[in-house]
Amino acid sequence: MGPFKAHEVIEERMRDQVLCSYLVGFDINDTGVSYYRMDPLIMKILSALHEFAYGFHEGEQTDNTQTLSKIIDAARSIYKIDEYQKVKDIYLNSGELTDDVANKYLKRGEFGELILHLILRDFHNTLPLLSKIYFKDSIGHTVHGFDAVHIDPVNKTLWLGESKLYIDPKKGIGDLINDVEEHFKADYLNSEFNLIAKKIRHVQNSPELEYWLDILSTGGKLSDKLTKINIPLLCTYSCDSFLKYDNEKSPDFSAYYKNKILMLKKYFDENYKHPLKNHLNIILMLFPVSNKIELVKKLHQKLSLIQQIGG
Repeated sequence: MGPFKAHEVIEERMRDQVLCSYLVGFDINDTGVSYYRMDPLIMKILSALHEFAYGFHEGEQTDNTQTLSKIIDAARSIYKIDEYQKVKDIYLNSGELTDDVANKYLKRGEFGELILHLILRDFHNTLPLLSKIYFKDSIGHTVHGFDAVHIDPVNKTLWLGESKLYIDPKKGIGDLINDVEEHFKADYLNSEFNLIAKKIRHVQNSPELEYWLDILSTGGKLSDKLTKINIPLLCTYSCDSFLKYDNEKSPDFSAYYKNKILMLKKYFDENYKHPLKNHLNIILMLFPVSNKIELVKKLHQKLSLIQQIGG
């Protein structure tokens, strides 16, 4: 059980070394009508907001008397990031982002990174090594290129994650493949490792700091480093499974869901052609939801209200 108890809302339906899939199911209202659990999903995602924004850079625990102020501070920090503020303005003024939006950086303002943080923490027992939001907010430095920089302290692995939140899963998977092709090259990795190492040196709460600084050092063989890195690729997307069915436990839903997941895994395998593919520990994570646009809009609505509480 992870720190945010995501399993209360999110089910991990499929899991092996290279593929994980998730879903949010249905409940019934007071009149017995089935509904998709969108609101519980939003609250569960936002429960990870403070840790996502600050990591362990301000300690591992928050005093109960500081809980509200910490959440408000986290909301403010999020909206100091240009992409989040611009996307909030779009969604709260009856707009939306298409998958083909010209400015790809705007996609970062749709909370894909926050969902990845929650999934890694609660289903893969990782710890955040670095929060890009914290460093962007407190120091103003350029943030690292990966959407998540986590560690598994038990297996001593570094988790460098990427996340996409799309309507069309194939477009999201395509962009994830592009991220892997751009980021997993020796020069790029050494540059990013150097930036990450410089930041965590100044953080007293970084777990086993010296060990991870050694892993991130620019010396050593690339092949050795890659054996200690897992690369979770999370694609959250709209799926018609939740329109066709209203019970995630039914055999028909399960078969339909599984078939769609396996088709997307096949699409990934057919298009993933990185020259180092045999050396990269890729974990494709697929998270279909009922409506991506509704999810992002409601997340911004809730977060905006939290921000306003602080005046």
